[in-house]
Order: sequence, then structure tokens, then C-alpha cells
Amino acid sequence: MKILIVNGPNLNLLGTREPEIYGSETLADICSRIDRSASEKDVQVSHFQSCIEGDIVNSVCTAKDDFDGIIINPAAFTHSSVALRDAISACGLPVVEVHISNTHKREGFRHISLTAPVCVGQIMGFGSYGYLMALDALLYCIKHRVA
Repeated sequence: MKILIVNGPNLNLLGTREPEIYGSETLADICSRIDRSASEKDVQVSHFQSCIEGDIVNSVCTAKDDFDGIIINPAAFTHSSVALRDAISACGLPVVEVHISNTHKREGFRHISLTAPVCVGQIMGFGSYGYLMALDALLYCIKHRVA
């Protein structure tokens, strides 16, 4: 089993960016936790992060040949990227959307996700633990063919 973890814009700044919202862990810390959890489940994960919308869209579009599912934190592109929404819809893989903060407790423009309707589910508000929850949820969806 192979899972692609995609992180969007500004998540490379975790650890220093608004720690009152996103916590003090770096993206490298989060990726290490995911790697340990995946290894315990005999799952391979690959990590991809970019602040460039087209690179993220390409990573989703090309994932079908190499991965069984995707966990994505689209970050700001959640609320603005029709291209990313279309890539998720077209990729043919189960995708779980994850957010560190609860976007519904934040500014109004963050309440709408363009990407969530084409994902199998969305996890938010649990800090970096949400990635581990997303991994378990995605593995369940793959095993039970939940779409």
C-alpha cells in the first residue's frame, strides 16, 4: 500500500507561522510522525509540498499510477482552486482532506472548501494529529472500497 501526502502553500512555514493556530511542530516533524505510523501499518508514504498550485495539481493528477490514495492539506487552495478540485475528482483515487485548524472557527472565507466535495472525507481541527486520523481513515476507505 502506497499513500501520497500532499501539503499546500505555506505549510513549509509550520513551526514558526502563527503557532497559536498551527502549533509549534514543523512540517518535517509531522512527516516523521506520519512515517512512523505508516511503517507500523506496513504502508509506504511519500511526501510532497509546494506553494505552487500547478505543482500540486500535477502531483494529484499523476498519483494514480503509483499510489493507492492521497491525503491532502490544500491549505489556502482549499478555498480557491477549481483546478485542484478537478484534479482530485479526476484522479480516480480516494482522497482525504486534512486541516490542522478548524477552518469553520476562522474567517468566513475559510468556511467553504472547493475540494471537500470530491474527497471521501475531511478531518480538521485536531492539529497535526489530524494527519494520523486521515491515514487511518484513508486505509479504511481503501480496504472497504469506500468512495
